[in-house]
Amino acid sequence: MMFRLALLLLLVLAISVLALPDVLGFDINLPEREDLDRWIDAAGLMGPILVVALMTAAIVASPLPSAPIALAAGAAYGHTFGTLLVVLGAELGALGAFLLARWLGQPFVERHFGQKTGPYFLGSQNTLTFLVFGSRLLPFLSFDMISYAAGLSKLHLWRFALATLAGIIPASFLLAHLGSEAMNGDARTATWTAVALGGFTALSLLFAIWRERRPTRKES
Repeated sequence: MMFRLALLLLLVLAISVLALPDVLGFDINLPEREDLDRWIDAAGLMGPILVVALMTAAIVASPLPSAPIALAAGAAYGHTFGTLLVVLGAELGALGAFLLARWLGQPFVERHFGQKTGPYFLGSQNTLTFLVFGSRLLPFLSFDMISYAAGLSKLHLWRFALATLAGIIPASFLLAHLGSEAMNGDARTATWTAVALGGFTALSLLFAIWRERRPTRKES
């Protein structure tokens, strides 16, 4: 509950930061494309490696945010290559969390998140695969928590890897696209798309909090 409330407050703050300059008519000073190109050239091969490493670490070392890294990848490397870097980093991070949970077990996961964990993933291999895939499409579900929880289940590694890969491509492309659009001069479209996505996620969190706080009906 407290995690969701904190995440909701962060979302509201982020939406305010994104929207207020445009609403009030302020100019958002972004780096010029030429400056960014020089930074990318100077970074060389280490640039893509750093993006992948940061994405991986952000997922394994919960709760570091990964969305800003994905936006930066799109801004630096464009839609296609940025998406590939984000997908690779997210996939490696998810596999790392999955394997850590499988090798070290439930006590490690509970220490990592500071709370009790239960049997979140139960069912057949097909059911578990679908649950992982569906969870990757929902922005209000914790990416890293799902990976650790799946590692505690009986889901096969190859099924988890495929379900995660298929599920993260849409969000990875969208974030990389937003970063690319913002850097290429269409900051207004990128800003309001990000605000809309943040609003959708905030509404989803509010619904989840409401369901938790709603008193359960006792059967007569």
